[in-house]
Amino acid sequence: MARRGTTTHTPPSPGSTGFRRCDFPGCEAAGEFRAPRDRSRLRDYYHFCLEHVRAYNQAWDFYKGMSPDEIETHLKDDTGWQRPTWPLGRLGMQGKFDPAALKDPLGLFADAKPTPRKSATKAPAELRAALDVLGLGWPLEEDALRDRWKELAKRYHPDTHGGDKSAEERLKDVNRAYSLLRKRLATMAQQQDTSVAA
Repeated sequence: MARRGTTTHTPPSPGSTGFRRCDFPGCEAAGEFRAPRDRSRLRDYYHFCLEHVRAYNQAWDFYKGMSPDEIETHLKDDTGWQRPTWPLGRLGMQGKFDPAALKDPLGLFADAKPTPRKSATKAPAELRAALDVLGLGWPLEEDALRDRWKELAKRYHPDTHGGDKSAEERLKDVNRAYSLLRKRLATMAQQQDTSVAA
């Protein structure tokens, strides 16, 4: 008796209507198992008995007769399921992103401040690391520098992180970057004042 949930398969007998003879020459057994005729006709099948389908599958070589270049092309096409592909960004959205298209039912992004954009003007090499620490672009105004420093000082203050050492180290980096940039802005302002006075 078969176990529950399993099916038993009995091949059709030679006199029944569903009987199909094995396609192997001279074999009288039932052709119960399908095998593709050719790599170009994968949905056109031979019907073999178990013994002959095993032999057929063992000898099957999909790439037989192909050159190495043809095999490489075929493998490359298979990475995209034999469908055409395009480089990212070539098709699809051409214009600017519409924020209304982003559904935010929980309001997760509504209160987020936009990331400060970096300007096309390159910052002096000695200030780039400090600007990266604060997430600011160049040129820089003193008010923007002070506002960003206050924001980061509150965020990384050890009291708000329960004395976390990593937050303390991050705050030290923020303070050093702020001090360097503040001194540089003050120096630049003095140079402008002296050039105007001259």
